Amino acid sequence: MHGDARTPPLPHRPPPPPGGGGCPRAPHPRPPAALPPPFSARALRAGCPPPPDPATSLTASPVHSESTPDATVPETPTAKKEPVAFVPDGSAEDNLPIFTQTVNAVWGSADKMRGRAYIDALIAAGFTDTSAMQLTSDTTTVGNEAETMLFSVLVKGKCLVGQVGQATGNPVTEVAAPLGDGVCLLGKTVPVQ
Repeated sequence: MHGDARTPPLPHRPPPPPGGGGCPRAPHPRPPAALPPPFSARALRAGCPPPPDPATSLTASPVHSESTPDATVPETPTAKKEPVAFVPDGSAEDNLPIFTQTVNAVWGSADKMRGRAYIDALIAAGFTDTSAMQLTSDTTTVGNEAETMLFSVLVKGKCLVGQVGQATGNPVTEVAAPLGDGVCLLGKTVPVQ
């Protein structure tokens, strides 16, 4: 009984009848993960296949069917960045957002390969205890620009560590446990004052 309205859809459905008729009411045979991201949840619930051009799917005419009541799909809220600030009595985890924001700001500047620029920016952001900071050299032993540079701040027994450089790509920041002797970085570091 292929003519019965309760029969499951065939894998290949014929196009809707001329003059509208909406999309078929049966669920679409593709899993939801295969639908393009802008495809509306309302259309998915209505069983409509994705539109041929995903770029226009949000501006297409609303889909109506007898089995789906009229409803509006809520707009996706624009992601708002929470303001970050230094937390004076906070842990390393509490201060990772301001550490990361500060590192990214310096990385986006003309001073991105000057180690002291990161230290000065971290001090300005609220990390004022320079005795808790470490920095590797921004130049090699023969005076060339270092391919990568590390800096850290010890905060309440944990290390905020940043790494930048041409070899690193985008800046990397993390919270890490201090090393055996209570420092954050091993090897030769430059004095931070």
